[in-house]
Amino acid sequence: MNILFLDQSGKLGGAELSLIDVASAFGDRCLVGLFADGPFRQALEQHEIPVKVLTDQPLLVHRNSSFWQSLKSLRQIVRLVGKIVRLSQDFDLVYANTQKAFVLSAIASLFTHHPLVYHLRDILSPEHFSQTNLSLAIWLANHFATLVIANSQATKQAFIEAGGRAEIVKVVYNGFEPASYRVPLSTSSELRQQLNLDNRFVIGHFSRLSPWKGQHILLEALTHCPDNVVALFVGDALFGEQEYVEQLHHQVTESRLSDRVRFLGFRSDVPQLMTMCDLVAHTSTVPEPFGRVIVEAMLCDTPIVAAAAGGVVELIEPGKTGWLAPPGDALKLADVIHQCRRRPEQTSTIAHRAKLKATQCFQLAHTNQQIAALLNTIVKPCSSGFEPTRMDMTKQ
Repeated sequence: MNILFLDQSGKLGGAELSLIDVASAFGDRCLVGLFADGPFRQALEQHEIPVKVLTDQPLLVHRNSSFWQSLKSLRQIVRLVGKIVRLSQDFDLVYANTQKAFVLSAIASLFTHHPLVYHLRDILSPEHFSQTNLSLAIWLANHFATLVIANSQATKQAFIEAGGRAEIVKVVYNGFEPASYRVPLSTSSELRQQLNLDNRFVIGHFSRLSPWKGQHILLEALTHCPDNVVALFVGDALFGEQEYVEQLHHQVTESRLSDRVRFLGFRSDVPQLMTMCDLVAHTSTVPEPFGRVIVEAMLCDTPIVAAAAGGVVELIEPGKTGWLAPPGDALKLADVIHQCRRRPEQTSTIAHRAKLKATQCFQLAHTNQQIAALLNTIVKPCSSGFEPTRMDMTKQ
């Protein structure tokens, strides 16, 4: 089976990292088409995944775009659809990894008649999308998608509640390679020394800087914690959210937290930084489709506290594998931080239990086997089936 993967971004977000894991199983039997150039293309090349940038102009349609705003990009959309149609002639299946990619793939399917897979990694709700984009995604999925793969039960349920056909959507959780998150204790000690964090209780926040990711909630919680509690923010603005970054720095200054907050920007040593932390905080203010950072923290054997909404509640058993706090509740978050500081042995036990669960439940090999089984049910009879190879089947 030959697959044309499509993604709208040139940047490395959670959806893009997950696509690398899926596409790696196909080797040279696939091509990843991107609607923008950037670090994602470079990462694909490093993993020896064939990639092609389809346009040198950004697609000026966003989650909150109205119908009239979307029309302004009509000429660009037509060109991209034409490229997708021509490319897809050499493939058995088109696999859209993001919403913009899916919309254009659905239009292209009018001319190609290939099976179309929509890997749904978003909560389709008014909290995340304009009504125009929401209605369009559901209508196109119902009429053109052969299969919708949801990354959590919450994502699936939101799709159905928005009007999506229940019979075409299946849940497959993101997969991970546990070995990638094994970090020597000596590395953590060295990092603490480099960052001058000895004798500090370190809370890590790993996400792009965006209002709905809720970094401001952690800053507020920090004002209710002792002075030896510090926060590290790993990530930066991705989609024109520089104003929010400025707000965060202003909040740090106003709250007199300058000596207790570090903005580290994008880092390639995320497992090392996570392992170094005493606690990882997830603070999204609206429902999270999955919560990749949560599983990563678990695999790093680091305690995790997360906002209790969306797919997050499927990942954490409160008091057993982590902690949950209501979205936007800085006082509850501060209370969990206090608990973790006061009860280190209990906190360590919970983290160990979480690591075991994540290792058992979110294996990349199992994820790719599930996806392979689904894809083999929708390819044309003349197409050869797909059996996972390379990294996904060789590493158990």
